[in-house]
Amino acid sequence: MTDVPLNEQAHALVGRHQALETLQRFVDSSATAGQALVLVGEPGVGKTALLDAVAAGIGDRTRVVRAAGVEFEADVSFAGLNQALGPLVSHLPELGDHHRIALSVALGLDDGAPGGQLVIAAAALALCHAAASERPLLMIIDDLFWLDRSSARVLGFIARRLSGTRVSLLAALRTAEQSFFEQTGLPSLHVRPLDDAAAGELVRRRFPDVADEVRSRLVEESQGIPLALLELARELTPSQQAAAEALPPTLRLGRQLQAVFAARVTTLTEQTRHVLLLAALDSTGDVRVTRRGGTDRSQDDLGPAERARLVSVDVHSHRIAFTHPLIRSAVVSLATEAERRAAHQQLAELFSDDPDLRVQHLAEATTQPDDEVATALQDAAYRVLRRGDPVAAVSTLLRAAELSTAGVDRARRLTEAAWIGADVTGALRDVADLLARARRADPELDGSLATAVLAAFVLLNGDGDLDTAHRLLVAALETTESRSVPRHVLDEAVHTLMLVCFVGDRPELWAPFEAAVDRFRAELSPLQVVAATTFADPQRSTPGTLSELDQIIAGLHDETDPVHIVRVAIAANFVGRVVSCRTALLRVIDDGRGGGAVASAVTALLMLTDDEFLRGRWVEARRFADEGIALCAEHGYPLLAWPGRYALALLAAATGDDVRCVELTTEMVQWSTPRGARIVSSYARHASGVAALGRGDWDDAYTLLASVNPPGAFGAREAYALWTVLDLVEAAVRSGHRRQAIQHVTAALVADLAAISPRQAYLCAGAAAMIADDRPSLDLFDRASTMVGSVQWPFERARLELAHGERLRRLHSVTAARVHLSTAVELFERLGATPWAARALTELRATGQHRRSAASGDPTELTPQEEQIAQLAATGMTNRQIGERLFLSPRTVSAHLYRVFPKLGVSSRAALRDALDAPARGPAAPTVI
Repeated sequence: MTDVPLNEQAHALVGRHQALETLQRFVDSSATAGQALVLVGEPGVGKTALLDAVAAGIGDRTRVVRAAGVEFEADVSFAGLNQALGPLVSHLPELGDHHRIALSVALGLDDGAPGGQLVIAAAALALCHAAASERPLLMIIDDLFWLDRSSARVLGFIARRLSGTRVSLLAALRTAEQSFFEQTGLPSLHVRPLDDAAAGELVRRRFPDVADEVRSRLVEESQGIPLALLELARELTPSQQAAAEALPPTLRLGRQLQAVFAARVTTLTEQTRHVLLLAALDSTGDVRVTRRGGTDRSQDDLGPAERARLVSVDVHSHRIAFTHPLIRSAVVSLATEAERRAAHQQLAELFSDDPDLRVQHLAEATTQPDDEVATALQDAAYRVLRRGDPVAAVSTLLRAAELSTAGVDRARRLTEAAWIGADVTGALRDVADLLARARRADPELDGSLATAVLAAFVLLNGDGDLDTAHRLLVAALETTESRSVPRHVLDEAVHTLMLVCFVGDRPELWAPFEAAVDRFRAELSPLQVVAATTFADPQRSTPGTLSELDQIIAGLHDETDPVHIVRVAIAANFVGRVVSCRTALLRVIDDGRGGGAVASAVTALLMLTDDEFLRGRWVEARRFADEGIALCAEHGYPLLAWPGRYALALLAAATGDDVRCVELTTEMVQWSTPRGARIVSSYARHASGVAALGRGDWDDAYTLLASVNPPGAFGAREAYALWTVLDLVEAAVRSGHRRQAIQHVTAALVADLAAISPRQAYLCAGAAAMIADDRPSLDLFDRASTMVGSVQWPFERARLELAHGERLRRLHSVTAARVHLSTAVELFERLGATPWAARALTELRATGQHRRSAASGDPTELTPQEEQIAQLAATGMTNRQIGERLFLSPRTVSAHLYRVFPKLGVSSRAALRDALDAPARGPAAPTVI
């Protein structure tokens, strides 16, 4: 029995659910059946914590005695046995004289001649049996490898003779450590290191103020060893924990870790330790570095380290690897500061042909500020950033700031580190501290462009103060000379201003942005110049601008910089090219999940959320949105979360979850209205309009959608209007605002929106079909359905199929109407668009056709696909034409028709129309289009 079930203690032991379940079973059965179990694992992996959990969970019905091997008692005979059996000596009188005397002498309770090993072991087992006569007994023995030889052998003897008794033994032993306790044949539980998620959660619980990128480094260095995680974190300074100070290349070990990992290092010769130090400080893992940096005998010098299982060397690949990352840390920790600096200097000379490695080692060898090294570090930081490692870039910039002699240089480097942290790695909460340090270094900092960008980030993701963020950025840009700031800072400022204007969605915000783009056009990156049109004003995109964007997107194949990837996707967003960025965006997401560019990963997730929604992959869209919103909450990016909530609102609207849609849109309006974030309010009205369309509330839909974008107008800087073309036209037509619908389609034609992207062309074609007169509309609907890529957007395709079918039914083309209505029903149901599917099914029934189901069990009923093929065949289409329409082979179409004919009782295509038009009951549905 247990007072507190072990699975309820899992909250305190992160990532140990499976181990606790195994131990729970052991505890439950140990009260009635004696048994032994040995926990095996690396030093510091958490074996003792599991033993503690068992001891804490055992109730009063089981007696627990504990013992642990101690290093300084390893040579004292029966020291461990004394610990284990000491609490049980009151039961000695219950033993026979022979056993009682032998055990009393062994435990030091009486004088006399020592008994034989076997006699003492039998006596110890008898004592355990006597103690268990009152209640079951559990012996918990930790650190078996430190037990003295005599105690270990006695306990091993006991462990093998517990079956059928009320005595159990639970012990812990280090992996690969020599021990006198013979565990062969005993059941064992291998305690493995924590996985990355559990390791990160452990650090979060114990050290909640540790920055994300620092936590990732701790997880990597510790390799999932809990003791290492906690000791390494504890050794960091508060500034290092907050990522305001660069972490050293190797983390410092605490006393416990040094005792565990450094013991084998201290026994090595001085030369072997020197070669190991070179290997520990070198990040390349090339064993030839140690040979160039050591003596001619460096290869021989590594031999003792290999035999001690500290390192492994692959002579074929010339790689050297430490058997555990903390051995590397132990080697570094045991070296003096002078030895470490000398080794770094030696490595800097060896890497004279690699500027990044050279400067990293020079920075560690330098004890005083050095502008030359600081400048080289700054250059290296941006090379690292472009290679896709923003966390390392921040760390390198912080070290560059430490080595800067002038306050203005130190402030600039701290500011740039803060900018990367806020915009890329998700370290927005660290910005205030870094900015304060930068201001102390340079009191004139507040007027700089980089500071304005940072301040805007904080404002936008704090109280959402758009207007103040806009004023700061505009003022800084107006007073900036392009020659005085690097391109990336200028790009960042213009990009941030563009996002502020987009979220504010007011004409007066855009004028300063346009002025800034015109003024700095020659200094801005080509991507930012393109985005100033394709994102900020997509309806004004020229073929040349779109071609330039396509070339930039093509360059994403081998791109590693997460910022660049996300910025390209943003530029592609409103011109239908996000799908071409998908692979690169997934790389950004994977990097962010691994603790890299978190903020970039959030944007990538939400960009793909929109794309997944448009392409009908709604389950995946919801998963991406939920993940992005959760990351926003975790890292403090509330503004970035609203596109995710908008996507969830659209999903709720399309699937008929009106309650959820109202909840989300209400949140959007309540947050955006006092902040002037009009685009978020537009998100809410759009989602509400789509929900109204699904319900058939045409007037409400028109009012909501017309408030997002007035009919007949595609004004400058109204990118969002492109996404609502079909929605607004449909709402206008169905609510009786035909004139406004025609005006809107005409405006789209004048603006040549169809030239922007295939999707935009499809939406415009569908909208044109909806406003056309009856007979001409049929050709337009047919033309839209055959457009390149139309099947990629199933929701819009289903809506056009529904409208097409409605129009055909109105024109009494019942058979043809059924084809399109059946397609609409199938597409809507596949998506889960319940209200739309219900509308399409009602319209289908109004044609006199009841929907048949293969699941009904009636062999004469047509399957949905058979119905669809029969309807198309009845219109006179050939098998090849039907196959092209439905993406089937002509042979498959023929096979379906072979089954259809006998089901309908016909023998030729000519008879299909009459068979399909046979009277069927069903209410007539009103026709609107």
